[in-house]
Amino acid sequence: MSATTAMTDPASASAAVLVLGATGTTGSRVVSRLTVRGHRVKAAGRRATPVEGAEAVRFDWHDPATYEGALDGADRVYLVAPLDSATPADVMLPFLERARASGVRRAVLLSSSAIPAGGPAVGQVHQALPGLFDEWAVLRPSWFMQNFTGDHMHARSIRAEGVILTAAGEGRVAFVDADDIAAVAVHALTDVRAPGTDLVITGPEALSHTEVAAVLAEVTGRAVAHRPLSYEEMRDHLAASMPLEYAAMLAGMDRANARGAEDRTTDTVRRLTGREPRSFRDHVLAAAGGTEPTLSARVL
Repeated sequence: MSATTAMTDPASASAAVLVLGATGTTGSRVVSRLTVRGHRVKAAGRRATPVEGAEAVRFDWHDPATYEGALDGADRVYLVAPLDSATPADVMLPFLERARASGVRRAVLLSSSAIPAGGPAVGQVHQALPGLFDEWAVLRPSWFMQNFTGDHMHARSIRAEGVILTAAGEGRVAFVDADDIAAVAVHALTDVRAPGTDLVITGPEALSHTEVAAVLAEVTGRAVAHRPLSYEEMRDHLAASMPLEYAAMLAGMDRANARGAEDRTTDTVRRLTGREPRSFRDHVLAAAGGTEPTLSARVL
């Protein structure tokens, strides 16, 4: 469906869109875009943080007692998996069964370009989704540009040491801006016809981490370098701050990137939204200039 022919589903006008992870990188942007368009939104999170224009509700994947209140009155849901879990299907699939029973008819899942249906982690949820809902989509974005400018470990190491640590070698990745992911998500949630497929979302160009470091250095005037690690070194580095199984999975994704797994671009953003995706340079310029909406002045 093209952006020029897509229309908002009128049947959903009085029902709510439940956005999980509503204060997160993509969730906050999805909430903002939906409320600006006049949609009723339930912004869900562990602390039910107030969000302008939306109804804040408490939701915790590991507390089924929070499910009913979050689902009440919602007919669509934006799904963000629990963080740092290598087996999110364990809690997500029982929730989705309840969501279907409560009247949710459309589900849009945030996954990753690195994880196919049936793959590890959220790939198991991707595989099950078409059997649970007639209306669905799986967003499979490439790695986020915000990883280098937000509160991700890469951004923190750039600020503290001027380095990016990866096991990706010189493999290229078509990094994508979270705002472009959110724009696609809103179309998937509200267009008359659900995509009914997975959508690989990328930025306009594939860059190595060395090239990313060069752009950051040029725009900010700071010394930034990419320091390649082996798979084992990256796994152990990550395991200092997360479960070993999850660290091994992330380091494995880096190793796949070194072999070219993410060296591709797609037309998904342009096809669904009618505009070109933001380039990494433009993203960094916005972050450095303080115009990136979720970033503070300390970012770069």
